[in-house]
Parts: sequence; structure tokens; C-alpha cells
Amino acid sequence: MKTTETKIWRKVPATAALIIVALLAGGCEPKEEGPGQGPAQAVFAVSTVTLEAGKIADYLTLSGNMVAGSSVDVYSDTAGTITERRVSIGSRVVKDQSVIAVVDPSQPGMTYMVNIVRAPISGVISALPGQVGMKISPASPIAVISGGGGLEIQLYVAERFIYRIKMGLPCEITLDAYPGDNFRGRISEISPVVDTASRTMMIKVNVDNPNDELKAGMFANVKIITEEKENVITVPENAVLQRGGENFVYALRDDPSEADAKIAKRTPVSLGLNVDNMFEIKDGLLAGDEIIVRGQTTLTDGSRVNVIR
Repeated sequence: MKTTETKIWRKVPATAALIIVALLAGGCEPKEEGPGQGPAQAVFAVSTVTLEAGKIADYLTLSGNMVAGSSVDVYSDTAGTITERRVSIGSRVVKDQSVIAVVDPSQPGMTYMVNIVRAPISGVISALPGQVGMKISPASPIAVISGGGGLEIQLYVAERFIYRIKMGLPCEITLDAYPGDNFRGRISEISPVVDTASRTMMIKVNVDNPNDELKAGMFANVKIITEEKENVITVPENAVLQRGGENFVYALRDDPSEADAKIAKRTPVSLGLNVDNMFEIKDGLLAGDEIIVRGQTTLTDGSRVNVIR
């Protein structure tokens, strides 16, 4: 009796196991979408952009103060007292014609002919350190004239960026005083030495100022265009993925197995400049290609997709 009970107990679990296996096998069978159709395939919602050839420009952003491109201090030939001042700050003067000031060299008990101080260069009066009634010497400046050299911006470039700086590079200039306006300039001077304390190099940018809107002393933001490329393909930075040391994007392609369906095709790319969150594509894509820019992180090569504009 004991032996019979043991045999029956062992047979029950074996039978239950067979039933469980059968049920599991039945549950793993692919579900049909409908009569005559295969198993359902996941479709991922994505957004795309169509690529166009255009321009990309790499740049450095710096800031600095505007200064007069050239300025000259005005002196009297003799010592004496300034009795007249015939200009004010902002006055335009002409070389050898405009009178800046009159200096009387007379002393008590002596009378001398007054000295007429004229503009040594043409330009604009930018400073007037000499005041009426002030006693001056030939070494004391009466006025400062900003000449016809225009305006410049002094900038300081970090040592690690020096290799990107060259004479004549174009610059885009913006100022808080003129929001929304862009001014142009070019690098006109490069210091031959690097400051050992700050590890920077001084450069000057000559500023185009045709309407005299800009003034010395204004603070400016300068974008130095260090490299420009025309007719290049660019893609958003977030569209580029990297796996296994390979850079790639997902391009939108027709599904060869079903008409009107689209798939994501893994497409290796060679990258160039990275400017303003855009990558230059050196190889792998052409103008007119449509690539996936949103929803691509969960895709694999050949995933079926639905484009959401």
C-alpha cells in the first residue's frame, strides 16, 4: 500500500508539468493580425528633416571695447594760459585749419603774442583735458583728436585658440546699444607676443562704421569667423548616434516588403565641423536625403516607422 501511494504521487506532478508546457507553447504562438496576414510588427513614430546643401561657418566669440583707430594729442608750442577753447567733444576739425584753442604766454610785466593752436590732423575731438584758465606747458595736451582711422575693438584671445587667428578674418559685431543690428569688421592687427600672466594674445578688429553710429567706448560682442565652407550637408547634432565607435544616422527608406511603408536605415556618416548644434557631414549623406531627428534612439536597422510631421 505504501509503494502504490508513492507511485501515484510521483505521476501527478509529471502530468501537471505536461499540461503547463502545453499551455505555454500555445500562448507563445504568433498572433495573426487577420486572415492570411503575418505577425504584427512594431511601428515607431518619428520626425524627419530633408537635407539641403548650404554654408557652415566656425567662429570664436569674444568681447571688448571700441577705441579710436588713431588718435593724436594736441599741444601748444608755448607755455601759458588757455584763454579760449573753440571746440567741444564731438566737434569735427580739419588739419591746419580748425582752431582748437588760444594760449597766452604772457607773464606779469611782459606781453607776448598769443599762440593759436590748430588741429594737427583731421578728425573728431574725443577728449578735452585743457580747460579755459588752465596754465599749461608744451608737454600738456589740450585736446585729443580721433583721426580718420575709424574704430577698432581690442580683443584678447586665449592661448589655446591662437592657431585659429589670422589677419583679415571677417567678423560679425553686435552691440547692446543697437539690438538686432549687425556690423562688420576684420582682424587688422595681431600681437606678436602672448601675455604670460593671462595667457592671452591681443588682437584688433577694424570696424565698418559708414553712418557714424558707433562710438569709441562702446562695448561690443564679436564673432570671429575662423572657417567657412560652402555647399555642405549639415544635420542636427541630436540626429547623430554612436554605437561601437561608429557615428551614424537613421535615414528614411521605402520598406522593400510592403508598398507605402517606411523603415529606418542605419547609415554610417563621417563628421566634420560642429557649429551651433549642427554637424557637417563629410560622407554618407546627400542633399535630398530624409533623416530621422526625433524618436531615433529606440530604433534598430530596419525598424518600421511612421513619420509624424
